[in-house]
Amino acid sequence: MNTQVSAVAKDDIRTPMKAMGKAARDAANVLATVSGERKHAALIAMADSLWRNRTAILNANGIDMATAGENGISGAFLDRLELNEERIRGMCEGVRAIAELPDPVGTVIAEWDRPNGLHIERVRTPLGVIGVIFESRPNVTADAGALCMKAGNAVILRGGSDSFHSSRAIHQCLEEGLKAAGLPAEAIQIVPTTDRSAVGEMLKGLEGTVDVIVPRGGRGLVERVQSEARVPVFAHLEGLCHVYVDKSAKVEMAAEIAVNAKMRRTGICGAAETLLVDEAALDSHLAPVLDALHDAGCEVRGDEKVCRAWPQAVPAIGEDWATEYLAPVISVRMVGGVGEAIEHINRWSSHHTEAIIAEDAGAVARFFNEIDSAILLHNASTQFADGGEFGMGAEIGIATGKMHARGPVGLEQLTSFKYQVRGSGQCRP
Repeated sequence: MNTQVSAVAKDDIRTPMKAMGKAARDAANVLATVSGERKHAALIAMADSLWRNRTAILNANGIDMATAGENGISGAFLDRLELNEERIRGMCEGVRAIAELPDPVGTVIAEWDRPNGLHIERVRTPLGVIGVIFESRPNVTADAGALCMKAGNAVILRGGSDSFHSSRAIHQCLEEGLKAAGLPAEAIQIVPTTDRSAVGEMLKGLEGTVDVIVPRGGRGLVERVQSEARVPVFAHLEGLCHVYVDKSAKVEMAAEIAVNAKMRRTGICGAAETLLVDEAALDSHLAPVLDALHDAGCEVRGDEKVCRAWPQAVPAIGEDWATEYLAPVISVRMVGGVGEAIEHINRWSSHHTEAIIAEDAGAVARFFNEIDSAILLHNASTQFADGGEFGMGAEIGIATGKMHARGPVGLEQLTSFKYQVRGSGQCRP
């Protein structure tokens, strides 16, 4: 099927979008019973195609980068959009890693016997059809397509206008892999238009063919999806992540982790945006950590105590504690120990990812017990908030809700379950 939505007038977009939904449902029905071996073969073929066609992908990305530059797009946005050979290699490795993961479909999650002789199994099944709506990161095309297919789901991808050419070039490789393994090409579809009304059609569920929506992008996109979607949504609104440096932290470790958490990639949702430092560590820890951040090119916005102790800091204002900078900027506040750090995080956090740097086991236990974010880390960078780093092969996104999927959304989170009950003639009295 080659649904040319881009060639259809806006008033008529509903019809081809519904056709994509029906094709995805038909493909999902096929994938639900496909063997793990065939899905593995398709994924390996996808990875091979991505690498073989890397020049075409880079050329397509060059078009997107040039357009973004002409439009005055920010540096953080350009970083998310840009592809190079190393990042394409990373995409290939991610797809191969997904291929080698155990197939979740058909896995028995739990089983038990009843006194009446019934044997009950809870078994993983695909969700069905997943709609993924994303903005600037073209690598999401490969990650989402591979993960959904491995979990037995069909997927409809809708990338942003800024990554339009890059995403389509990547999708062609995924389609090539599906065909090589004899699987329906409609298992991974991409909406070939930048018309925003296509998003609205996906959020309506395409006449019941879409089972879940996953948005990947900025606050505006996620808010729209959460507001308008008529199907379940796996999402996080923003990544307002915190790092707390306790008085018991090793100074060198605290500095190294703070720099990595903020500066490794400033434009990702796992980048730290606020640093909290124990007042008891002001004389020993504050300057070394802030010096390291400054030397790495980070602007520091501090509260009054920070500014007095470290004059290079820019005075922070109230909105800094609620800002996801996605840039080399960090807000810094002195707190009266782990309790006040927890209070600050629980007030301002987006419940994405928080880290504590400490050697005090009691402080760590309290931090873990009293903060209700999706991911909590001890003595590690917040940039580990990633499905690949969790051993999931890759992720389709980070979810901060409390239903079904939370944290990195990997293979298991892209499945549901059903009960299989085996008897020997039992009838209920």
